[in-house]
Amino acid sequence: MSAATESVNPATPGRAAGQATNQAAGRAVAEPRKKYSRTKRSPLASVAIHATLIAASFIAIFPIVWVALTSLKTKDGQWAHPGDFSHLNFGNYSQVLNDTDFLTWFRNSLIVSLGTMALAVFIAATCGYAVSRMRFPGFRATMWLLLVVQMFPIAVLIVPLYNIMSKLHLVNSFGGLILVYCTTAVPYCAWMLKGYFDTIPIDIDEAGKVDGLSPFGTFWRLVLPLARPGLAVTAFYSFLTAWAEVAFANTFMQSSDKYTLAVGLRTFVSQYKGEWGLMTAASVLIAIPAGVMFLLVQRNLVAGLTSGSAKG
Repeated sequence: MSAATESVNPATPGRAAGQATNQAAGRAVAEPRKKYSRTKRSPLASVAIHATLIAASFIAIFPIVWVALTSLKTKDGQWAHPGDFSHLNFGNYSQVLNDTDFLTWFRNSLIVSLGTMALAVFIAATCGYAVSRMRFPGFRATMWLLLVVQMFPIAVLIVPLYNIMSKLHLVNSFGGLILVYCTTAVPYCAWMLKGYFDTIPIDIDEAGKVDGLSPFGTFWRLVLPLARPGLAVTAFYSFLTAWAEVAFANTFMQSSDKYTLAVGLRTFVSQYKGEWGLMTAASVLIAIPAGVMFLLVQRNLVAGLTSGSAKG
């Protein structure tokens, strides 16, 4: 018995050494080298990210601030000392509002932009809903056709659109310009609203049928109120499409009483002289309605842009 014990005891130190080695290895595995997680950045990375964001913000804001300050400068010292902003006044704004046709241009742009927004949103909403809910011959080709139309640049579309509007006697009219702008706004808005309607459960449509609503009644009373964020995005896009556009307005509006704001700005620059103070002041005034429109739809803007990206 003692011999057997003695034969086992010599192996005991080796076993203990092996256990100690395994424990040390286990501690080494349990205590890995310290690394930064995704939620915790290194100080150098944080500095680099913040520096990049500050530089990008400065690049984006600097032209706007420069235009706003230039619009407040007097005419004599405007270009003699570009960095001198010691003498600022609202003389350029007063001249733009009182001595030019700015208010007429503003009225024309407002009519065209609101008309484009209403017509484009209605057409895009009905088209997007029909393709999302109904299966008719050519429903896929319809959406692809809208996508292909949107790929054409404005320079290519001006000539055929002008020929069509000329035959319809719609050149130099608000209605013709609204229809032209819809050719640009409707394809994008229809694709966006189609994706948004896909996220709305089809059970709502079936409930409307049970209650005796027609397809249009279901669309108008049940689906559209739920698609308010998507409608806000398309309304904002179609409004800006008409508000800031130059090429179509410059081609289709030929009389001075039909000029929009983008076309009216052209009158401040001639072959030999440029009224940059008046132009910058008018640019600031033009940006105000776009900012107001953004404030009205900003609550639904992010939700409308993201909800249609995936099917719920």
